[in-house]
Order: sequence, then C-alpha cells, then structure tokens
Amino acid sequence: MNASPLVDAVCRTLSEDAGAGRFQGAPAAVVRHFGADMGMIHRLNPADQHLDLVATTVRVPQPVLPAARRIRLGKGIAGETALTGKPVSMCNLQTDTSGVAQGTLCVPVLQSERVVGALGIGVRGERTLTEAETEELLAAGRVLAGPLARENA
Repeated sequence: MNASPLVDAVCRTLSEDAGAGRFQGAPAAVVRHFGADMGMIHRLNPADQHLDLVATTVRVPQPVLPAARRIRLGKGIAGETALTGKPVSMCNLQTDTSGVAQGTLCVPVLQSERVVGALGIGVRGERTLTEAETEELLAAGRVLAGPLARENA
C-alpha cells in the first residue's frame, strides 16, 4: 500500500523533529496539504478526560488559543470528536461574523480503535470538506497516534 503525500509529509515532520517540539511541524504540513488556514493537534489525557493542546499553526487567532489549550471531552468540535471517536465537520458561513474559521474538520487520532487525541483544520473562506479529505485527515491522525500515545504513557 502506498502512503499518501499527506501521510509522507507528517511522517517526515515527526522524524525530523525531536523533543518537546516534535509535533510542531505536523499541523503545518496538514494545513499546507489541504490549503487550510489553521490546524491543531490535541492529546487526550485519559486520567482527567481532557484534551491538551500539543501543537498548532501560527495562524490560529489569539482569542482562540486560551480556550484551545485544555478542552473537556464533549466540549467544542475537538472535544466532541474525542468523545465520540468520529470526525466532526462544521460550516458556519451563514452565521459567523467573527472572522475565525468558518469551515472546520476535526478527526480522532486513533491507535487501533482507541482515541488518543484529535487533529483539526480550519478554513476562513467558503470550503466544503469532502469525505475523501476526511479519510486523508484520518490517515494523518493514524500516523500521529503512536507518538502521541507514547508521550502520554
């Protein structure tokens, strides 16, 4: 089975980076691949049922960061994704006036069937995220799963 360009890019970022910043290149690779505006990776802390922000792209709006640093399971898109183990996509083009992401897709980071985190992208303009893009993002999440789970052990 051939890996996709996105999976290859995420694998490269994980192998190039080490230590605390190991995950920093991954959201940028994902955002570039999808032509998105922002991206985040969260790790599930199973002890307290929260997601902790691991990495983000530089274009995440400052007002969003405090709320994104620690997310309770079931709260927001990432929290719902981690709780259900299913992708969550949202488009608020009709109602949003904030200038924050108007199209979002968040997928669970799965190690086998176990949720170990969440991977999300956001787009400021009009954009329909397809089923094929969801599958690509899930594949990128599977690459991140092992390293995220090991850091949580």
